Amino acid sequence: MSRIDEVRAAMVEAMKAKDKQRKDALSMLLAALKNFEIDKKDHTPITEDEANAVVKKEIKQTQETYDLAPADREDIRGEAALRIAVYKEFAPEDMGVEQIKEVILSVLAELGIEAPTAADKGRIMKVLMPKVKGKADGKAVNDTLAAMMK
Repeated sequence: MSRIDEVRAAMVEAMKAKDKQRKDALSMLLAALKNFEIDKKDHTPITEDEANAVVKKEIKQTQETYDLAPADREDIRGEAALRIAVYKEFAPEDMGVEQIKEVILSVLAELGIEAPTAADKGRIMKVLMPKVKGKADGKAVNDTLAAMMK
């Protein structure tokens, strides 16, 4: 079952349960997934990795909405918080620090770098980021690599 089908099924369940807010959040996620699939140049169905990236992007954008909303606008903040909770149901689990370290160590071995320095960071990130894209937060990867350089 594709991610689009999963979201559509959850949306139907929300409609049956008369949960308007959940249905609206799922509708927005479904639209984002479908729009991505439509915009693809090769017109192939959306892959699992692409769907994960779309869901993570929606979570990030909604989190920004929540963070930028004035404190006295509980309506906006509440809706954003609900949407984030719904979107996280369809998001993949992020890699932990230990998993990120394992990938970094494999990249270091691949590049033949024993003791990474700040000068090597660009080379390392160029190989590392495609391997963790959609599976780990870029900031967490950057922070973990920086910690390994000290």
